[in-house]
Amino acid sequence: MTVIAAAQPRLWFAHAGRLLAKPMPFVGMHPAAVVAPDAHVADTASIGAGAVVGHQAVIGDFSRIEAGAVIGEGVRIGAHCRIHPRAVLYAGTVVGDRVVVHAGAVLGADGFGYVRDKETGAYTQFPQQGTLVIEDDVEIGANTTIDRGALSETRIRRGVKLDNLVHIGHNCDIGEDVVIASQTGISGSSTVGKGAILAGQVGIGDHARVGDGVILGGQAGVLSGKTEATTGTVLWGTPAKPLREYLRELATLARLARRKKD
Repeated sequence: MTVIAAAQPRLWFAHAGRLLAKPMPFVGMHPAAVVAPDAHVADTASIGAGAVVGHQAVIGDFSRIEAGAVIGEGVRIGAHCRIHPRAVLYAGTVVGDRVVVHAGAVLGADGFGYVRDKETGAYTQFPQQGTLVIEDDVEIGANTTIDRGALSETRIRRGVKLDNLVHIGHNCDIGEDVVIASQTGISGSSTVGKGAILAGQVGIGDHARVGDGVILGGQAGVLSGKTEATTGTVLWGTPAKPLREYLRELATLARLARRKKD
């Protein structure tokens, strides 16, 4: 038996799996695709049936736009990307190299920003005219939505991994190598530091800041304007607090409940 020893066996197994995976065939441009005449599509790119590529969009080398995906006007997609079926990239979105966008994801839609008239109570949309930048090596799960900036940009930095059904609001900045699990929602103008981990159903209010390496447990909540910046801290609960403190509070509540019952 041949034995390959590695300090990180799961990591190297994953690398081997990628190397041994069957490459996707080159299909070129499907006759049922709709591509604007002034779009720039690399000769090595593949465009699937029913896909739409808008005016002045750019598709890089060896990238794949699958069936029914919509690439808006002026969108720029780098090399070796894969945009899965029915994903939608709104006008002006910028995508780096080796990015994967899974089915049903919507990138660059308007943010949820409105101004209320104090006299009439009516709401008017605040301009949502910024951009969305997705850096290299990002993976975006199915049905995830990321809003464009209002007047500036929303940025998803290198190596971020987003699960299915994640929502990121306008003007957010998500740091390098952040991992975010399903059903997490991040409100506008919030930042998440490099290497942070957000478990499922985490909620973050607007203008909040999560520091580098912070871990937020499932259903944790960070209040609007709050800063959780201690590197490597594990936080839980709403409002989020250090795990040890959260567990002590749970134990205290359990003791109080038993005393009342007795």
